Order: sequence, then structure tokens, then C-alpha cells
Amino acid sequence: MGVDTGRDLLYHIPHRYEDATTVDSIASLSPGDDATVIGTVVSKGVLPTRRRLRVFRAVLKDETGLIECAWPGQPWLDRTIARGDRLLVSGPVRFFHGRQIQPREHTVLSRGADEGPEEPPASVEGQVFPVYPATEGLTHRQVRGIIEENLEALVAELEGRDPLPAAWLEELSLLPLAEALRTLHRPDSVAAAEPARRRLAFEELFFLQLLHARARARLRLEVEGISFSGPPDLTERFVDELPFRLTNAQQRVWREIRDDMERSHPMNRLLQGDVGSGKTVVAALAMLRAVESGYQAVLMAPTELLAEQHLRTLTTLLEPIDRVPVLLTGSVTGKARQYALQRIESGEAEIVVGTHALIQESVAFRCLGMAIVDEQHRFGVEQRRRLREMGGRADALVMSATPIPRSLALVLYGDLDLSLIDELPPGRRPVTTGVRGPESREAAFEFLREQLGEGRQAYIVYPIIEESEVLEVRAASSMHEQLVKRFSEFEVGLLHGRLKAAEKDDVMRRFLAGEIHLLVATTVIEVGIDVPNATVMFIEDAERFGLAQLHQLRGRVGRGAAQSYCVAFQSGREPSRRLAAFAATHDGFALAEEDLRIRGQGDLFGKDQSGVATLRFADLERDRDLLEEARRRARAIVDDDPELAHRAHADLARELEERYAGREAMYQVG
Repeated sequence: MGVDTGRDLLYHIPHRYEDATTVDSIASLSPGDDATVIGTVVSKGVLPTRRRLRVFRAVLKDETGLIECAWPGQPWLDRTIARGDRLLVSGPVRFFHGRQIQPREHTVLSRGADEGPEEPPASVEGQVFPVYPATEGLTHRQVRGIIEENLEALVAELEGRDPLPAAWLEELSLLPLAEALRTLHRPDSVAAAEPARRRLAFEELFFLQLLHARARARLRLEVEGISFSGPPDLTERFVDELPFRLTNAQQRVWREIRDDMERSHPMNRLLQGDVGSGKTVVAALAMLRAVESGYQAVLMAPTELLAEQHLRTLTTLLEPIDRVPVLLTGSVTGKARQYALQRIESGEAEIVVGTHALIQESVAFRCLGMAIVDEQHRFGVEQRRRLREMGGRADALVMSATPIPRSLALVLYGDLDLSLIDELPPGRRPVTTGVRGPESREAAFEFLREQLGEGRQAYIVYPIIEESEVLEVRAASSMHEQLVKRFSEFEVGLLHGRLKAAEKDDVMRRFLAGEIHLLVATTVIEVGIDVPNATVMFIEDAERFGLAQLHQLRGRVGRGAAQSYCVAFQSGREPSRRLAAFAATHDGFALAEEDLRIRGQGDLFGKDQSGVATLRFADLERDRDLLEEARRRARAIVDDDPELAHRAHADLARELEERYAGREAMYQVG
């Protein structure tokens, strides 16, 4: 379980509490109550139902009476709960052949005679009962016993060794560390645990921000950057030749990037912008600023199709100022590859677009000054580092079209400076979005046929590839077969993650060329190429997707001049809070914040690219004030003492090393 030391054991805190301060007597319970009772198991067993759902049932007895507890679909509890066990259960009381509790939570307080020598009943009435994370072969009761046995000795070790200054604790109204840990393991009430959690949340956020701040400072101190100071001839001509005006947000972000590029330390910036907000135009300006100062610039995309799309966009944008980007991907081979490599090495290729093929040993830049990574979450830390190292001291700009809340961005990418394009260009038509239940399916599919008949293209997205007995959701592969028959006059394609890269590329190229009219897909198209003729997006079993994912999928349509439509199908008639929010707003950042509120942070971290574990104590929704305070204090300390060498920072340096030993190397790129 990752508990190797006494310190680990102290930080192995309960994941929930059973509140035995208000225990109900069994005789007093009525249907409709929400109850907590303590009783002894007098009988138990697994019963099948007509729906083939196996239900574990146990009858509990206290000094006032008996009540049945039922756990539908959890027959395995028959192996973990025995006759004679003393249980604490919490949950709603209902009437089902008599009074019955369906426990929301349950805890085995002591084992009965069936499990060996009977334990003396634990006296828990009037207590808050901690329930610890456990694992197979080690129950939470055993974990609790180990912690109980060692808690006071371990907490005593911490007395007077708090890594946070006492003045901070007073300013932020935080508990001392020893008191916070003791309270988390033995709270007098459930409410008393919250201030203790906040103390550990601030500590967790602060040391993570300190790690980020040191990585940022080391990059600035150890790597001499480029001060791009050439006359702004190309950038000014580029803006003048654009067929549209930059939005206020684009202008603000371009100023932030330009000011960063003119400083002598390397830029390390994250550019976030919703789908269609105009990030590529800002990236083009950054690349041209490098070129007009005598350097090369490169843009790396995660797939060949995205790289080719960037090439087309940049070729169109740069044509009026007589600049032509060069493409380097795995598909560029033979003489074409050799020619591209020669132009890159000589410096003749000023602006280069490509995939991970750019970071192979055969590629050498004459003087790389600007490295841009698109959809940066699709690349690992190591790939981003290698791209930067090819330029030695190049500025780095990483772009993402996946809106994430500021709080999450600070946790995952706190070593980067953040720029945000939070405004869409004028005149962009919002995608008409609706949430529909099963009764509207036929009408929706007739509308889809009309759109295809008018020469438009469409996507239908499913959450899984193949049918599953566990998940009763429509699967892309089986539905593709049905749709081929239903839309026999049109070409229906299939795209999913199990296809080989070459097969995926072939399907998307045919869709882009208009050879495929209807594309059945999984979320592999979430980050995809622009198909201006695609005007309809159907999302099946939409309740299975997060808000940010739904918004990314919707962004695949509405890329052309025609009105576009997105229909999210749900299993019920009434839209959930999440789907109602999706239909009501097109602001990706507002939806990301709502997703954080609805789902919590656990589902939002996704694949960890930063080398830092998911937060254990902090909650990004509740602890925003702590996060901002942690960031401010961490940056102020590192600005004053980058190596934490001052005596006053010795405790901070020691704690940082204990928490993140060996991890700091991962932050030398961002």
C-alpha cells in the first residue's frame, strides 16, 4: 500500500469516517429514516432474485431488536462478514417484507466466534470511527489497529518539527502538523477532521508549487535564453496581411509571449485556448518573431494528420509574406526527407512542422529559437525535453485546446507561465446543441439523413469499441454494421483506437476528402483534424462522458461556414445536470469548471504527464484559496532563494527532498 516508514503510516489517513456519535436503536427505526446502527450478525446469506441479481443479506441485532440489511449485487460480502461479527452500518431504511436497511457504508467493528476467538466488543458509541484504505489480505480493521498502536509515538516525533513556519500557520489559520495528523486519525467529530485536512491540503499544495517554482527558476538561472530583438518587420507585415483582426484575447496573449521572448531567460509557457479560438495564429506570430531575429522555429504535433493540418493552415497564413513552412513526419521519406533534413540543418528551413520524427538523431537544426508543442498532453515529459534540447536554449510554447480549470492547470503545469485565449473570433456560429432521450432517436436519424443528402458529413461517437456484458452501452463496431445497412446509399466509415496508426490515418484522410460521408468513431476523434464539411455530431450514451470530453467532441463540427448541430443522446428522458450544462453553454472553460464541481478532481487528472501523483488531501474545488496562497508563497521564496540554501529555509528544503526525491529532474523542461 506504499507504507514503508512511520511517516508513511502517519500520512495514511482515513478515507472516510463512520459517525457513531449518533447511533440509532434498531427498535426506533421507521421507513424513510437515514440511520446509523450497531448490531451483531445473527444470520446471513446470499439470495438470488428474479433479475439474476444476487443479494447479500444479514440480520443485525442490538439490545432493542432485529433488522435486515441488504447489499444488492455484492454477494462477495458473504466471504467477509460472518455470524457473530459486530457491524456498524449507515443507510436509508425502507419497507421490503419488513424493515430493511440498504447500507451506504458498513464497518466490521469486531469479529465473532465464527472467525476464531471472539474479540471483546469495541466500545464505539459516542466515537467517530476512522475507516482506512486497505488491501487484500490486510483489512482496514488491521490497519486501524496498527495505527492505533503507533499513533502517539509517531506524532511525538513531529512535535517541534513542523516544516511550515509558525507565522504562516497563524496567518492562514492552519493547525500545527502534529495536531492535524492526530485529529485526522482521532477526530472528536466528523466536522473536526476538516480543519486538519485543510492543513495537510495546504502543505501538499505548497510543496508541489515549491517544486514547480524551483524548476522554473532553475531553467531561468541555468540556461541562458535568447533575447529576440530583431526588427519586427515580419510580425507587423503578418498582422497587416491577415484577412481578419486579432481578437482582444489574441492580442493580449501575443503581448505576453512577445515580452517573454524579449527577455534573456528561456520562455516556458502554456497557451490554452478553446477549439477555434485562434491559437495557431498566435503560434505563427511567435515563430515569425524568432525568424525575424535570425532563428528557426518548429511546431510539433502528436499525429501526422494534425501536422499536415498545421502545415496547410500555416502555408495559407504565411503566403502573403513569402514564407513557406517545411514538413517532416515519418511519411516523408527518400529524397524528400533528405532534402528537408538538409534545409533544416543549413537554416534555410526557417519554419518546420512535424511529428515526433523531429526529435530523431538524424535531425539537426542550425539555430532553433522557438519550439512549439501542440496538444502537449499527448506527449510525454521526455519528448518535450528532447525537442527543447535540440535548440539548446530555445523558447518553449506548449499549446492545448483542452480547457482545464486554472486550479488544475496550476497543479499539473505550475512550472509553466499560463496564457489564456478566452474569446472566440467574431462571426463564429455556435453549434446548435440538444440533449435527446430514446423517444427522439428516429427523428434525429431522419435529420441526419437529410444533412447527408445535402452533401454534408457527420460523426456518430460511441463510448466503447465492442459490446460489453457489463456496460449496457452501444458499441461502435456493432453499431457500425447496423448503420451501414441503414445508410446504404452513403459511405459509412469506422474509426477506433485499436486500429493501426496507418489505418486510422487512411480513414481520416478519406473522411477529409469527402469519400466517407458518415464516420462512426470512439473518442479517438476527440482531438482531431478539421473537416469543414462535417456539420453533424451525434454522441451516444452521452452521460458516460465528462463535460470537457463532450465539448471537445462538439468541437469537431462547426469548422466551416454552414450551421452545425450536436445531439447528445441519453438513456433517460430528463437531462442530467452535466448534459443540461453542456447544451446551455459553449464556453469550454466554464464547462471545465462545472466538470470539476460535478465530478471532482479524481476523474480530471487523467494520464499523469507531470510526474506528480494525484492529490491526496487537497480538493481543487474547495481549496482554491489555499492553492493561490501556496503558489504565491512558493514563488516568493524561490525568487529570493532559488536553491533554498538560506538557514531559514532548511526545513522546507528537507521536506521537499523527502516528498519529491528524484522527481525534480522531470521538471527541467516543463
